[in-house]
Amino acid sequence: MATAPATSAELLRYERHGSVALLTLNRPDKLNAINVAMQGALDRALTMAEADATVRAIVVNGTGRAFSAGFDLDMGLGSGARPDASAVRRALENDFRLIVRFWDSPKVTLAAVHGYCLGGALELALACDLTIASEECLFGAPEVRFGSGIVAMLLPWLAGPKRAKQLLLSGDDRVSAAEALAAGMVNRVVPTGRVLEESLALAQRVAGNDLQAVTLTKQAINRSLDAAGMRKALRQALEINITIETSETAESREFNAILARDGAKAAIAWRSARTRE
Repeated sequence: MATAPATSAELLRYERHGSVALLTLNRPDKLNAINVAMQGALDRALTMAEADATVRAIVVNGTGRAFSAGFDLDMGLGSGARPDASAVRRALENDFRLIVRFWDSPKVTLAAVHGYCLGGALELALACDLTIASEECLFGAPEVRFGSGIVAMLLPWLAGPKRAKQLLLSGDDRVSAAEALAAGMVNRVVPTGRVLEESLALAQRVAGNDLQAVTLTKQAINRSLDAAGMRKALRQALEINITIETSETAESREFNAILARDGAKAAIAWRSARTRE
């Protein structure tokens, strides 16, 4: 195993395991929420792995209690007044581009997920070619509970529209690994504590196959979905999400005021009580 020099302050660790590049999200105190700095580190790590002819597969995982809680809610835009539309668009397009990089990578990408895999992290895991989940992992997309939308609308294409609507419209953030497996969101569920080991083993198996055959087979599968309209649909969904994030209603103003003053639990409780009146 080759390991790049690392410090405890690094947000991303890059290691080599033979022909496999291992990318480790390293912000455990924030459940590996992806902020702007981590996003840049991921982008650079993918570029490094993709440029290395000896790397044949890329595994992404997380330290601590979670794979990742998703993108930081402020999208790097700071707090206070609602950001302008151009700033929101830039942030969401950057999020989208990072997620889709895992789908489009010329190398096979794998996600090793444990603990929590929420929001944008779920989309990133879906964008990977293969996803291995620890049996205790919980998946979710709570965006609608906060008045937000989905950055990369991959779920309907991989799990079907019915399951996607149930998860995304309810804001469910307690989907079990077994449920995710049944829905086609992950490839395998493994015992707690073994997800990275099993993911690296699968990556090595992929890496041991004929490089051209693997590369072109991935392209063929992805192009079949593009031919069905997935790429166009993802861009349209991103535009809708930008509309969600830049539009303001009386409900969203009150929710955001409570959120800023009293926190997420109070804001969600206010909305829940309001809809039951």
